[in-house]
Amino acid sequence: MDQKKVGSFLRELRKEKQLTQEQLAERFGVTNRSVSRWETGVSHS
Repeated sequence: MDQKKVGSFLRELRKEKQLTQEQLAERFGVTNRSVSRWETGVSHS
């Protein structure tokens, strides 16, 4: 699966809901840095 495409999709959904990365992170119980990594397709294994 293309991580950059998934990240772009997540970013669009977040923006449609008018949420910041920080707000989304709070809802998922993760850091806003994690959300940023998801959206940019960066992963640290």
